[in-house]
Amino acid sequence: MYLVYWLLEFYHPMSDKIARIKNSLVQHGKFNNRIYLMKLAPQDLPGLLADLDTLSRKKHYTKIFAKAPEHTKPHFQKHGYTQEAIIPKFFKNKETALFMCKYHSKARKKNAQKARTKQILALTNKNRTKSKPGNTFPIHQAKPADIKQMAHVYKKVFKTYPFPIHDPKYLLKTMKNNVIYYGIKQAGKIVSLGSCEMDKQNKNVEMTDFATLPPYQGQGMALQLLIHMEKQMKQKGIKTTYTIARALCPGVNIIFTKLKYKYAGTLINNTNISGHLENMNIWHKSL
Repeated sequence: MYLVYWLLEFYHPMSDKIARIKNSLVQHGKFNNRIYLMKLAPQDLPGLLADLDTLSRKKHYTKIFAKAPEHTKPHFQKHGYTQEAIIPKFFKNKETALFMCKYHSKARKKNAQKARTKQILALTNKNRTKSKPGNTFPIHQAKPADIKQMAHVYKKVFKTYPFPIHDPKYLLKTMKNNVIYYGIKQAGKIVSLGSCEMDKQNKNVEMTDFATLPPYQGQGMALQLLIHMEKQMKQKGIKTTYTIARALCPGVNIIFTKLKYKYAGTLINNTNISGHLENMNIWHKSL
């Protein structure tokens, strides 16, 4: 997830910290046991990559991954990075974004989930037809008054998560800035959520933080949320939408393929979610 500079000081004991190295924004910590270069300031290259290696060795992190403009690829390749995913027209509907990765552990680099990931990708291709949810639900943009209920939903759905979405303070900070949350209520209580994490400057948005309480799953709520979120983002001038989805979760991948998202690559052993490191698939779409 991309977070803006006002979150530099935010830290939660169950999540990795967000910091600035030179002019670039990174997330790092033992929770995901990695460094994530979230927003690269190109003028920091090539020195920044040596700084990331130093930090990784000092903290014994096993992976570094970076979201970077395509023109910076030679710098990353010289420092031992390989490309795991690609999103065209990511920056201002013009330049491609590359997800470049470097491993400091053979075990972390080994893709034990490869076969299952391929099976699920094959399954998603069978569902590559636009689909409307069977039921319709009223969708509302979440407000600060909803935050307590939102945190409850996220706690119930995710054992662990790479960002502290179960923390009301975090939800409030993001809601006041670059993230819009949308929800579905039943009997006055929020039962399903999704969020749009916008990078207005670069005209892209990450569709993320989807969660539906177990008793309400299987009713098409996440799909309906995504359809609504796309419409809202298009009205705001967003050009590229994408998601970083759990590779071993068929449902969430199928939702995006139903709406014609394109597969962009798989990040190996990338994210601590629901208690262990998982592969993450990247999907994208031009609005």
